[in-house]
Amino acid sequence: MLYLSNNMKPLFVFLLFCHVASTVKHSLNIFMTATSGVPNFPEFVGVAMVDEVQVGYCGSNMKTAEPKQDWVRDLMKDDPQHLQWYSLQCIGYQQFFRANIDGLKQRLNQTGGRRHILQKMDGCEWDDETGEVTGFNQYGYDGEDFLALDLQTLTWTAPKQQAFTTKLRWDADKTRLEYNKHYFIHECPDFLKKYLNYGRSFLQRTDLPSVSLLQKTPSSPVSCHATGFYPDRAMMFWRKDGEEIHEDVDHGEILPNHDGSFQMSVDLNLSSVAPEEWRRYDCVFHLSGWKDDIVTKLDQAVIRTNRVPEFPAGLVVGVVVGLLVLLVICITGLFIWRRNNNGFLPANSEDLRQH
Repeated sequence: MLYLSNNMKPLFVFLLFCHVASTVKHSLNIFMTATSGVPNFPEFVGVAMVDEVQVGYCGSNMKTAEPKQDWVRDLMKDDPQHLQWYSLQCIGYQQFFRANIDGLKQRLNQTGGRRHILQKMDGCEWDDETGEVTGFNQYGYDGEDFLALDLQTLTWTAPKQQAFTTKLRWDADKTRLEYNKHYFIHECPDFLKKYLNYGRSFLQRTDLPSVSLLQKTPSSPVSCHATGFYPDRAMMFWRKDGEEIHEDVDHGEILPNHDGSFQMSVDLNLSSVAPEEWRRYDCVFHLSGWKDDIVTKLDQAVIRTNRVPEFPAGLVVGVVVGLLVLLVICITGLFIWRRNNNGFLPANSEDLRQH
């Protein structure tokens, strides 16, 4: 589980949670974050994710939760009470988090203007083949695990001594524990199945990626980059002579794109490989459930780079002269336009389009 620390890493890193590896598991995750003393960031943020796609959002001073997908809006229209339930949860948890973060600061004697972050991740996973359900409910404080609910024993575990007092108090609240058990084992999977039914065409689609070879400088590793694929159950690796290699290979994480698709990269260090040996390498992208892999041969001619190319001196001189001529034409046109404004009519718009 990822938590934010006080060194102020990007505050939305908590959204980038580990993906489900199984091809038959679906997930509903709710992430909540409360902050104290953090400038330019809401005091409370809540995000709902289905199969790692953001489906809802709420924040400080919002009176209602906000659907983030068209099919979620359709669901809310058909079931207005569902949106009302989420909106009430959002308002209630804002108050709950505010009270708990203030209480933690006092109990841990955390005074002054220090920044503090309290986070919650809960939800469930459902295996659509076996029917197995797994629920989870975890809290983190200032970048460290704080409390986690054990649904088997209906007790809270406290990895840090500072959380022990809270554990004892929450263990004594039997009504809340029974509600948690019912919600995460029964209600949460029911919600998830409903979302999967409404979002079937979106969540269960298959999108193949665009794959490119990228390199910053001639001495940099070559990055095989795939973007635009869905779902995120994918893998990518480098091969030599048809065999997967691990030496000098650096695998990146699967990351979300703004449109709900995903991207990933795998880098290959070629510093010890002679140019004539490059043809022996290729990059393979495999998407779960898709029979054909996307294979990209390592070819210098197709590598994309952002380095500035070196131009011949004669070409540079020619470009400079051309720019000077263009500048003279522009200046002349400017004077003509000013004369037109002093008594002459500007050129007809149709004439401008013809030129």
